[in-house]
Amino acid sequence: MHNVATLRGIILSKNHIYMHPTDQDIIVLEKKAEEIRETIIEMLVAAGSGHTAGSLDMADIFTALYFHILKHDPNNPEWEERDRLILSNGHIVPVRYATMAHAGYFPVKECLTLRKFGSRLQGHPERLRLPGLENTSGPLGEGLSQAAGIAYANIMDGKKNRIFVCMGDGEQDEGNVWEAVMFAGKYALSSITAIIDRNNIQIDGMTEDIMPLESLRAKYEAFNWHVIEVNGHDIAEFIMATEEARAIYEKPVLILAHTIAGKGIPEIEFDYHWHGKPPTKDEARHFLKELRSANGRVPNEYA
Repeated sequence: MHNVATLRGIILSKNHIYMHPTDQDIIVLEKKAEEIRETIIEMLVAAGSGHTAGSLDMADIFTALYFHILKHDPNNPEWEERDRLILSNGHIVPVRYATMAHAGYFPVKECLTLRKFGSRLQGHPERLRLPGLENTSGPLGEGLSQAAGIAYANIMDGKKNRIFVCMGDGEQDEGNVWEAVMFAGKYALSSITAIIDRNNIQIDGMTEDIMPLESLRAKYEAFNWHVIEVNGHDIAEFIMATEEARAIYEKPVLILAHTIAGKGIPEIEFDYHWHGKPPTKDEARHFLKELRSANGRVPNEYA
């Protein structure tokens, strides 16, 4: 039997019978996203290096993907009928590792080996090291081309797997992205759902100062893409967007997810300096307290 990872009533059987999430499902998913953020902080401080801002801001989306949307099986990562999830901006892989661990691909304690010599959890994902990874990524701009190649091959082979690909917004500076955008649009690769983390930062500053990107929506639409804009921290809204994407059969879909870099830690939110900076031990203790107290909404004795 091929089950996806489940949380309480969230769902899926070997036939992947899809159910729209209830309000209670969303509450459970939101709680899981916060747990994943805590794991990310613990990973980064143990590693002493890594990328904080983007990893934190994609926790809601990765939680929705692994615990509700994707057709996958942690006990059989090479299951032929699985959906593919391509991570193009590989530097945010802590969020993928943390989510995979919570979903049952490997023990959560292994997350603390991030970036260690001999670890399966390298600073950028290596497909052959860890079952469940679909691609190796480091150089930016390649993930959408990889997704397009998989989608095109699936048409040739008569397969119906869905392909999700996560990209950064700063990554849109790469010319290779736009070659893939044109290719996917020309061949109407409707099995692709691309997700751009629109957090407005990159390593050297704000995206619109480094290389203005807007209007991203108009650019993708010009190349025959269907574009949906969402609040990337609203899990219910993101799930609804993926449901809409499944109904689009004549073109690929882009979900433009507006996020806050460093989400969950108010003092680092929207600060590009945290793109590639890990917390110190003292900062990590403070950040974990922030997360566990829901930014002060829960009494400190429970944090």
